Order: sequence, then structure tokens, then C-alpha cells
Amino acid sequence: MNDNLHQLRCFGCGARISGAQAQPDFRCVECGDLFEVDYPGWGQRKGPDRPNPGALKWLWRERRCSSEALDHSGVWRFRELLPILDSFGNVVTLREGNTPLYPLTRAAKALGIDQLFAKHQGMNPTGSFKDTGMTAAMSVARERGFEWVACASTGNTSAAMAAYAARAGLKSLVLIPEGKIAWGKLSQAMDYGAVTCQLKADFDGCLRLLTQIVKEAPIYLLNSVNPYRLEGQKTPAFEIAEALDWNVPDHLIVPGGNLGNSSALGKGFRELHELGLTARMPRISVIQAAGANPLVRSLAANHGASLEPMQAHTRATAIRIGNPASWRKAARVIQDTGGWCLDVTEAEIAIAKAELGSEGLGCEPASAVTLAGLKKLLARGAVSPAETVVLVLTGHTLKDADYTIDFHRGTLLNADESAGLETEIDGLRRNAVATDATPAAVLAALKGRTR
Repeated sequence: MNDNLHQLRCFGCGARISGAQAQPDFRCVECGDLFEVDYPGWGQRKGPDRPNPGALKWLWRERRCSSEALDHSGVWRFRELLPILDSFGNVVTLREGNTPLYPLTRAAKALGIDQLFAKHQGMNPTGSFKDTGMTAAMSVARERGFEWVACASTGNTSAAMAAYAARAGLKSLVLIPEGKIAWGKLSQAMDYGAVTCQLKADFDGCLRLLTQIVKEAPIYLLNSVNPYRLEGQKTPAFEIAEALDWNVPDHLIVPGGNLGNSSALGKGFRELHELGLTARMPRISVIQAAGANPLVRSLAANHGASLEPMQAHTRATAIRIGNPASWRKAARVIQDTGGWCLDVTEAEIAIAKAELGSEGLGCEPASAVTLAGLKKLLARGAVSPAETVVLVLTGHTLKDADYTIDFHRGTLLNADESAGLETEIDGLRRNAVATDATPAAVLAALKGRTR
């Protein structure tokens, strides 16, 4: 399975091409849809040629104790399921992946769920899930001899791309929407040496411009339209299954922005099942912000047959996307696994983020939509208390520190947004206290406090 025999298959019309034949914008010339990496030989393997699930599980576990640099990556540790390179010597890695699966004991008790976990992708080297995809796509860029790489970004992609480009010795270009990115993320791209252009446009406008640029110059596009990005981003599915002793959760809940992550995780779990490594697929649900919910609207209006772009508005900047590139793939994953797609308000996001913080697990606002969405799924009876649920947390809390500070100061939400939830919000943001500079005043502030 190490042979580089992959193809790119169009998600729309099914056309197949080699990786080298892909257009600079990774769109199908026949129908304009996106590609995904496909391994046609896997399904044809029979008998002794078919991979041995037990042997693969043993090998991947043993690599955790290896001194080889490639084995220290939670992506390339599973390289038998990533045959996308001619030589693994071209891998660009920062030891990404191998992120923790934390039990959420307080939230589970409050919600009455037996088994609730958070897969915290914010514990990657640059603080977000984008690292797992970037190591794969950047390795392909280096192997194919590109000198420049580029992305449009709301923040996390730019940080990951700039870091991996620096590691690979490549030059990088970032296009971001002016004033619509958390400063912590922007500072990373600058620190890692990316040429960073702030445009008077939203994310979708930045991506449209970049697709024109890569058609005119030899620059490798590293947004999630790049199918190799999603190959790396499928590997947390392997880690989740491994952590659960090669079982899968009943329900996986993912934030929905450009929708590449839900697509990738669905592909990862599907491949595990097809290769006999797991017995079934989890249900996969996608949660969007109410002000940036084009997939929610699409599924409600026409069951995902088409998507109407929208002007996105949410403080969860990582998912402030009104025209997600991977919406067809995400819709298919939701429908094929029996999951749901719903949205949550700004106040519900802020409350869920503070609740995750009370577990000692900080995350960026976009990650918190998963817990907020779980509450709604429970209320609808879509998730039962006896099920095992995994929430995907996509980014670290320090990605958007201003959001957290504003919440605890009481300046994040306006009166309309917090209406009806004031008591719940006040109970979560009692941490910022102004007192006199005396022992008595400080000790008085501690009275009545409970976890």
C-alpha cells in the first residue's frame, strides 16, 4: 500500500486524472467541481494482497515508540493510508497530529451523556487542525518543485501554511480579509515570513482573487480545494478510532466553515471501514454559526442540491464563510452517515466556549459551536444519552484571546444577543473582578464561588 498509485476523482462527474494533470485551481475542467484523492487499487485487492488490519494497527502503535522523525507525526504515522508521494523523504513535518482525546466530564454530567469527548486539534504545532492537512499538501508542493505557495485565509490556514512553507524552505503568500481576522492568527503568518496582503474583501473574495493569481503564476494553491489538504485532515479519524480501541463514536460533531474538515473526516472514517479496520461509520453532524450558515439553508431548502452564497457574519472568525468550497462533499457525508446540520447563535457559541474553558480546555470560538450544537441535538432527540459523542475542537484558545477577554468583561454580546440568557452568561463570566487592593477585598471576592 506504499506505492504512489493514487488518482484524483472529480466529486461531481466522476472524471479521473493523475495528480500532475490537476488545474492550478484544482477544479474539474469538465464540470467545475472539486477533486478528491482516490486509491482505485484498494478495492481490488483480494486475499493476501489485501492489507491486514491487525498488522496495520500493530505497526501504527509501534511507531509511537520509534525514533524516526516521520513516525513522530500523527499524520505520517499512518502513511500506508497516505500513498500520495513518490518518496516519503519529501515530507515536510512539524510533528503534527497525535492530539489528545479529552473526556469532558463536567459537560457530560450536565448534559446527562455517558461518554463525551473532545478531539482537540488546537494542540497541533501552530494551534489548529490545519496543520494535519498542510503537512500533506506542502509535501506534495515540495516534491513537485514549487517555489511559491499561497492561500486565502480567515486565519488558521495562513498560520499553518506559513509555518510549513518556512520549514520546507518555500516562499508563501497569504490573502486575508482586512479587519476580519483574529490578530493572534495574523501574527503567526507574519512571524513565519509569509507575504501577507490584507484585502478589502471577505474570505470568499480573497479566494476568488487567489484562483486567478495561481492561473497566471507558478504558485501552488493550498486552500482546502486542494485535495491533498483533505488527505492529511482525514487522519484525526484514525487517531479517534485508535484511541477508542478501534471502535468509532456513535456521533462525531464538527464545526462548519469552508467544510473541508467534515469532508476529510468522513473520508477517513469511510476508508477505515472499507479496509476492515473498523466495523462501522459514525454519524457526522456539522454545526454552523447562525450568521454564516449556507449549508444549513441549502439542506433545508433543497436537500443539498444547490447552495446559495451569503454574506457571512459571526464573531467566530474561523467559520465566517458564506460560500464554502467543499459544501457538496460535506452534504454527502452528513446524508450518507445519517447526521444533521444545524446552526447556533452568537450567545450559544459564547456560552459553550466558556463551558469548555471550565473543563480546562480552551478553544477558539469556532470550536465551541460543537458543544452548542450538541445541546440542540440532545433537545431534539437526535443524540441519546447512551451514545458516545466526540466533539472536534479545531483551534487553540489563544487564537482569539480578545474574544475571551471581551466575554468575561461583559462587552462581547449586545442586549439582543444575550436576551433570555443573562443569568447563564453571568454565571460563566464571574472571573473578571475589580476589587480594592486589600486582602479583605480579595478574600471577599472569593466568597460564594463554586466550580
